[in-house]
Amino acid sequence: MRFLFILLSSFLTTVSVAQTPFNEQLARHRETYKKDLLASAGGPIKVEADLAYVQFYAPDSTYRITATAERILNAEPFEMPTYNGQTRSHVAYARLSFVLKGKKQQLTLYRNLNVIRMPEYRDYLFLPFKDATSGTETYGGGRYIDLRTGDIKDGRVTIDFNKAYNPYCAFQEGYPCPIPPKNNTLSVAVEAGEKAYGKAH
Repeated sequence: MRFLFILLSSFLTTVSVAQTPFNEQLARHRETYKKDLLASAGGPIKVEADLAYVQFYAPDSTYRITATAERILNAEPFEMPTYNGQTRSHVAYARLSFVLKGKKQQLTLYRNLNVIRMPEYRDYLFLPFKDATSGTETYGGGRYIDLRTGDIKDGRVTIDFNKAYNPYCAFQEGYPCPIPPKNNTLSVAVEAGEKAYGKAH
């Protein structure tokens, strides 16, 4: 019995140590994200005290998954509607297939045709999505994940839902936040990443 306890304790310690770098990296990512919210010109948060209302799920490495990325060739550009009535030019870039919570899922990865004109964002990829938490624990308008073309290697890409973040519209109305296309609605609850903003607006 004592041997079993020691073995179990050793296993839990190993798991904890293994997760520590992941947790630390994510904590740094989130701190940078919050600082950017406050520092961005035209951003939605003006007062540092309001950063306390920016909330996240606890880190969970099971939401860091590997997806198969199938390039979508010769896709036609289209206007993706936004929550303030404007549109933004996008084109479908790749179809991502993966398993989450034991269920097969698909999301489409997009390129913003205006953003990629800027040299620093030339390789930028945009993943907007909704899931079963949208409108309850998370922002009803969906969340986003940023990727780069170089993240896709040998037809595979890592999606870290712990880095899913809210559009500016979650904090304040009036921003041209793209509406996730209907085909980018997941059938499961993604209890990872940013939660709904805790302050009414």
